[in-house]
This record gives sequence, C-alpha cells and structure tokens, in this order.
Amino acid sequence: MSIFLDETTKVVYQGLTGSTGRYYGLLNREYGTQVVAGTHPKKAGTDVEGIPIYASVADAKEATGATASCVFVPPVAVKGAVMEAAEAGLELIVVITEGVPAHDEAWFYNKLKADYPSTRLLGPNCPGIISPGKANIGITAGHIAKAGGPVGVVSRSGTLTYQAVFELQQKDIGVTTSVGIGGDPVPGTSFIDCLEAFEADPETKAIMMIGEIGGSAEEEAADYIKSSVTKPVVSYVAGVTAPPGKKMGHAGAIVSGGKGTAAAKMDALRDAGVQVGLNPTEAGDLMADIVASL
Repeated sequence: MSIFLDETTKVVYQGLTGSTGRYYGLLNREYGTQVVAGTHPKKAGTDVEGIPIYASVADAKEATGATASCVFVPPVAVKGAVMEAAEAGLELIVVITEGVPAHDEAWFYNKLKADYPSTRLLGPNCPGIISPGKANIGITAGHIAKAGGPVGVVSRSGTLTYQAVFELQQKDIGVTTSVGIGGDPVPGTSFIDCLEAFEADPETKAIMMIGEIGGSAEEEAADYIKSSVTKPVVSYVAGVTAPPGKKMGHAGAIVSGGKGTAAAKMDALRDAGVQVGLNPTEAGDLMADIVASL
C-alpha cells in the first residue's frame, strides 16, 4: 500500500501551461502518474502534449474525475489556487511553490481545516510525494526511489528527502511512500499526520523521519511517537552546526530562545525510542539494520 496517493490517483496540474509546471507535469506523467488535466482560465480547450487544459479545477474534475492537484503557480497566486482546488472537492492538494506569504499560508491552512476537512494539503514549499512504482506528484526524481517497501519516509527538507530515499535505494531498500512536507512555518501536512498514516499502513514496517532546526515539529513528533507509534523509527535532524538566532535556508529553519536546536530535537527523539543518525548515511545504515531484522 501507500499513503495519500497510488496508481489510481488522477492529478490536475494548476500551472501546467507554465514552463516549470509543464516540465514536471510531463515528467510525472512519464513516471506513470495519471496526469489527466491542466488549468488556465484563458487557455481552456488547448492541450499540453495531449493533456487537456480546462478553465478551472472544477471543470477539470468534472471532465476527468481528478482527485488531486499539483500547484505550480507564482507565490501570489497560491492562495487562490488552493481554494479553487478545495472548493472543487479535491482530496489532495500538493503545493510545490516556495515563497508563499506566511499570512496566506496561515489563512488557507485554517480555512481548509474549518471548511474542507476532507481535503489534504501538502506543502507549500515542498518537493511533493512519491509512491515508487505507482505515482509521483511534484519534483522528486523518480529514479532515486526503489519500489516495494517496507520503509515510509517523511521529511521537512526537500534535498534531504532525495538523499534519504537514495540512501535506501543504495542499500536495496524499498519505500512505500516518501512525503516531503516542506519547511515553511505553516505546513499543510505535519510529521504527525504522516506518522499516523504510516502507522496505519500495513505495508510500511519502519519509518524514516528527516527533521531540521527551527520550530517544534520534531519535538511534537517525538511525543506522538512515544504515545502512538509501534513501528521502529529512524531520524536525522539537519542543522547541528547552525548558529543560534541565524535564519538558515528558509522561514521555517530559525532557532530562537534556545528552542528549536538540532541537539534538543535529537534528544527528544532519542527519548521517544527513535534511533538518531548523525548524518543521512548513518541514518540509512541504522534503517538497513532495522530492515534486516524485520
């Protein structure tokens, strides 16, 4: 099994007619994802290499049965795109765009929670989600992930998402689903959401969680793991050498008031019974040992 998507998921691309959306939309289709539509209010009736363009997400859903969206639009347009997809009744919205205003993120996060609880938002500023051999929504390179389980991967960092699944592939370890939740301050899907889904997935036997400095998401995940996760978890937390008070990379990765440091996160995870690697390769080695013992 996989979480949040599979080979039957039909995806509409908001931004397919733009250069980046077109590039990754066609790559995702080449991987095997059912990319069934794109949207553009002024280009309805045209197509992108055979993928029909509709004026709206609602029109695309009605015509194709799409249940998911991938958003490749400029930051200022993300709020509108997310709400258009939610109002159309899509089950999954994956926002790749970075640089989305934080107040927009907070607004549509709360709007979806209140009015569209059956819609899952992934991102913004995330690499997307891949269930190897089944479907790939976003910008993760399909060839770096081995299909066939038994490890579920969840990561705040885009680049380290890729390294994590590649490390596992090099050890001939398959992945059920790899979820990049993004590193912005208000992610639509949290570590805990993914841990809960992996815990419930019978084919996921172990979980790799990649964190980074800033915020309290890893500490909250550690509490959840301690109380509710029975499967073995391996983690790596990026940013051990980051100076306190220094913004590192993006808005989510900032340490303030002695909180959010890599050391504090690692301690919380170890206290929850998680095996913590000091670098991505060590985390991969720890997971290989776990998989060998399953």
